Amino acid sequence: MTWQPRTDFMPSLAIGAITFDPTAPKRVYAGSGEGNFYSNLGAGVYRSGDGGTTWAVVASAPFIGVGFYDLVVDPQNPKVLYAATTNGFYRSTNSGVSWSLRRPVKCWDISVHPRGGSAELLTTFADGLFVSTNTGTSFTAVALPAGPSTAWARLAVDRVMVAPDVSYVFGAAGTIAYLWRRSGTTWTKIASLPTLSVNQAWYDWYVAAAPDNKGLVYLGAIDAYRGSLRGSAWTWKDVTTQGSNSIHPDQHCLTFSPSNSKIIYAGNDGGIYRSANSGASWTALNKGLGITEMEYLASDPNTWKWLMTGTQDNGTIRFTGSTVWDHIADGDGGDCGVNQLNPNTVYHSYYYVSLERSNNKGNTWTILSPPSVPSLFYPPVEIFGSTVAIGATSLVVTRTGGPPWTTVSLGLSSGEVSTAMREIDANTILIGTNVGRMLRVSWTGTTWSKVVLTSPAPRYISCIAVDPSNPQRFWVTLSQVGGAMVYRSDNAGTSWVASTTGLPSIPMNAVVVDPASYKRVWVAADVGVYQTLNMGGAWAPFSNGLPNAMAADLLFHKQDRMLVCATRNRGAWVMAVP
Repeated sequence: MTWQPRTDFMPSLAIGAITFDPTAPKRVYAGSGEGNFYSNLGAGVYRSGDGGTTWAVVASAPFIGVGFYDLVVDPQNPKVLYAATTNGFYRSTNSGVSWSLRRPVKCWDISVHPRGGSAELLTTFADGLFVSTNTGTSFTAVALPAGPSTAWARLAVDRVMVAPDVSYVFGAAGTIAYLWRRSGTTWTKIASLPTLSVNQAWYDWYVAAAPDNKGLVYLGAIDAYRGSLRGSAWTWKDVTTQGSNSIHPDQHCLTFSPSNSKIIYAGNDGGIYRSANSGASWTALNKGLGITEMEYLASDPNTWKWLMTGTQDNGTIRFTGSTVWDHIADGDGGDCGVNQLNPNTVYHSYYYVSLERSNNKGNTWTILSPPSVPSLFYPPVEIFGSTVAIGATSLVVTRTGGPPWTTVSLGLSSGEVSTAMREIDANTILIGTNVGRMLRVSWTGTTWSKVVLTSPAPRYISCIAVDPSNPQRFWVTLSQVGGAMVYRSDNAGTSWVASTTGLPSIPMNAVVVDPASYKRVWVAADVGVYQTLNMGGAWAPFSNGLPNAMAADLLFHKQDRMLVCATRNRGAWVMAVP
């Protein structure tokens, strides 16, 4: 199996739901904006008439900044579509061109009766299970026996296509998972559930009923489980964590082959997997599927063809010139860095305050065990020689490349945390926070001292850059909208100038300065990269060939003059800069 990108130049690449028209399989709809996380990247509903080869926006309003959880075409009338979104349940009666909000409560899942039309429509909302018998015009709450008293974290619904009165509802509330099965008109709570975690139910959660078997159902959470009903007893099998037949955790969806329900496809944080035997064994379908979510970049100063990047839940990976990257660390890949004075020494983090060091460019690692301090999920990490720093509610720093560590109080307010850092040299560290505070922390020879600088704006600072030709000139980007998103200081943070001409009013995530021309600066945005040639007096797009993905980080390789862009869902891209 091979993959080809088909929506790289659509307004948004964050896709929360996709569905086929059952009466015309080459007609496909996609809802942009991911309900689980990236709802802010919602740009509307897309439609393809050629099986997904080409796409067009069929409706922008009312979905700008809205995330999709589910999207369904009515099997009786394909002009009718239903959408489950972060803003509620929507219906279209003209093939997706216009939409009406029918219930303004967060909506997670939709199960249509195979007859469609005014036949029963089961839908899950943040306030429970509801049914409609008038194509979503109105809804009635469904009472589930022995339900929770706490709010739902997630609720999913599905039905057996050959016996649509047999349905399942799978929910998470508090620390407990719930499952109900309906036969006819009676809902029954299933008490014998597998031991599963609900900690990530907001993110990975589904129920999938086998289309042709009233006693077979799959539950998706961190792992996926197959449930089989024999008489009145259920048996459960973990089908994703099973020794050598395991696949990646964090399950998001599961679907069945139309010709054989034993053939199933699982979608999770690791990509797409196929099983021909109901989950007993799996085959990865990810070769050529370029959807890696990169967080941070680092490089060898001697060649741009050695890169390291942390990826969302797919470890830390290394580029050495081939399009096949090396997997050099497991788990979540957070910020990383290279000792520019000795590039054999590299560092990577997992999540929260963690760090490992390699003295052979990532072949083997030593755990450095920094102290536990509250932080972002992926806190910023900076390396300058043997000075290694991690930004959190305090600064965690060492001057020896490893333990012992020093924790430096930053005097932050409640809820405030370090979000960006830059080491000017081994003795000077700049820190930005989620409320726009800027600090300089300096080594005095015996201790670390901090100075609070002027804030560019009281919003989330996403990146800091220092002009290589002038250590008094700072650049910062902000990823919280509500004003200018790029600022420059020419006096070491005493005052700031907004730099906005030519930039869209969207989050900015990273900034780098050309070492050979201080007036030339690049910023990475939620969509695209922008360049200025006059110190921010005017900006212009610098995205030729770059997909419309979230640009998460930028790295400029001084020696080779290559600009590298890490995207949040389309891997890494590079451009030679003359």
